[in-house]
Amino acid sequence: MTYAIIGTGKVGATLARFFAAKDIPVLIANSRGRETLGALTTELGASVKAVTIDEAVKADIILVAVGALAFKNVGAVLPDWSGKIVIDVTNAFLLSPEVQQAEYQGRLTSAVNAERVPGAKLVKTFNQLPIEVLARSLPDDVGRRVVFVSSDHEDASATVASLAESLGFAPIEVGKIAEGGRLIQARAPLVFQNFIKYPL
Repeated sequence: MTYAIIGTGKVGATLARFFAAKDIPVLIANSRGRETLGALTTELGASVKAVTIDEAVKADIILVAVGALAFKNVGAVLPDWSGKIVIDVTNAFLLSPEVQQAEYQGRLTSAVNAERVPGAKLVKTFNQLPIEVLARSLPDDVGRRVVFVSSDHEDASATVASLAESLGFAPIEVGKIAEGGRLIQARAPLVFQNFIKYPL
């Protein structure tokens, strides 16, 4: 199984650190070119390799950690995503209501994004906590931090849950995107404000 992260801002870089901490090889890419990733790959070591986006989409499992509006640009890289699992880490709650309506027509963001990677099995996870909270280490006697996993494909959900566990988390599968996954779409800023006010 091969892994890639597209997007190397705060979220993507943090995800790359999770992989590096467990010595799991991962490719990283961004829209600015792999030459901009030297400092990050030097920090994280040999298990993290900078590539182009065209190279990143060849991986079996691709984590898309870009701005919500940029997801469609990633989707446009391939005409057919069959055989791949795409992990949607995006959140659209900071977009204005007008932009959300124009972009998603009142639908769940991941339902729309699934159509933007035709043939792929889309999984939603790593998005329900502020990245600073997700990255915060826990004392050994506390256990692992929970992440919720949602997909319309049970096999893809199980595969990503296994990955999350390998990265040091306690995954909970919540079912299909329109069912349990509806709870982790983070559609209102209030959700994140409460997490910040009362950090886990």
